[in-house]
Amino acid sequence: MAQLRRPPGGRDARIMLLAQFLDRAGTGVWAAASVLYFTFVLGLDAGRIGLLLGAAAVAGIAGSPLAGHLAGRFPVRSLLIGCHLLRLGTLGALLVVTRFDVLLPVVAVTYLGDRAAKTLEMLFATRVAGERRSTYQALSRSTANAGYALGAGLAAAGLAVGTREAYQALILANAVSFLAAAVLVRRTREPRDPGRVAAGTGEPDAKAVAAAEEETEAEAAARPSGAPSPWRDRGYLRFVLLDIPMHLDDSILAVGLPLWLVDHTDAPHALVPAFLVINTVLVVVLQLRVSAAVEGPRRAAGAVFLYGLTMCACCVLLALTAGAGAGAASVGLLAAAVLATAAELMRSVSSWELAVSLAPARARASYLGVAGMAQSVQKSAGPLLLTGVMVAGPAGWLALGAAVAALSAVQRRSAVRRLDALSVAPAPPAPARPHAAR
Repeated sequence: MAQLRRPPGGRDARIMLLAQFLDRAGTGVWAAASVLYFTFVLGLDAGRIGLLLGAAAVAGIAGSPLAGHLAGRFPVRSLLIGCHLLRLGTLGALLVVTRFDVLLPVVAVTYLGDRAAKTLEMLFATRVAGERRSTYQALSRSTANAGYALGAGLAAAGLAVGTREAYQALILANAVSFLAAAVLVRRTREPRDPGRVAAGTGEPDAKAVAAAEEETEAEAAARPSGAPSPWRDRGYLRFVLLDIPMHLDDSILAVGLPLWLVDHTDAPHALVPAFLVINTVLVVVLQLRVSAAVEGPRRAAGAVFLYGLTMCACCVLLALTAGAGAGAASVGLLAAAVLATAAELMRSVSSWELAVSLAPARARASYLGVAGMAQSVQKSAGPLLLTGVMVAGPAGWLALGAAVAALSAVQRRSAVRRLDALSVAPAPPAPARPHAAR
């Protein structure tokens, strides 16, 4: 609570964190109710719902690079307000749309706006929080999870009623959350880039900003025309590609654990909600502590390898639950949920810190937009991958764990090499020393 009262970035950060809390609360409502709304209110079958959510996931992949591209040309604050209002409009349309051919683009645009908004929030944080961005990210994660939990609770109340009007009220609540978030974001000031923070104050360091502006003007003539493109930066694209499997904890918690419990263990089905409870509570309680331990790009690179080892241990536990008794399987599944959450805690900081640190400062917006694709691609491909893993049985989990651990080692080595390369800068020529008068 003390960190929330004085977050890195001061007043603007406080307002943005509140906006994110309301945004995620509305998103939690929609996530819990959307499939049931499509099924019981709109009468869609499983095939059409799968096509609808698949198209939305693909549209979400485009949201991050699009937001990064636009953020290099337009104010981040205005773009974020636009994303909130865009989703307000599409969710309002859901209240009257019944045809599937119209519903498909409406839901796709909603998800595109959702991913774009998350990228813009990340870029806002890098500018207002400066070097303390890992602390801001921890606060953001904690408030987001608290918002999701609140939204899921509100959805549970609406789903218990189960009428068409109750479902529509849940959609309206989500739309109102976007309107409230847009109003709050409008109260912030457009963050300056670079947004360095004065130590201990939480406010932008005017001297640092002025120095950076002077440096930019002095170096402008020496720089090549045009900002670098992330699409031609092989080293950064390698980082983004390897970052996709570093987000598999999300699909394991949401898809892998529940399906494995139901199809391959004797554990009680009532255990499934406990996975979400464990994840939400641990993220809210521990995210700040983990972020403090993983602060800085070098530590973030080391945390990537720890992520791989933790995910490997999680997969081994899941493999061991097959054929075990109900009690042993329950303990193993709960322990796997704890390990997956521990991996998420490390990944949420390390992935974001490296995405920022490995990008050139003058093209950070477009680079972060491309980096945001990793999570979107995982959300699309992860559930399909885990379906294949579960078909293979325990051997599939063991293979997945080994693969993630190996790729995490590759990611760590690749990130360290790029950090070393970025830290090497040509030394400025020494000024000529005047000869002493004889």
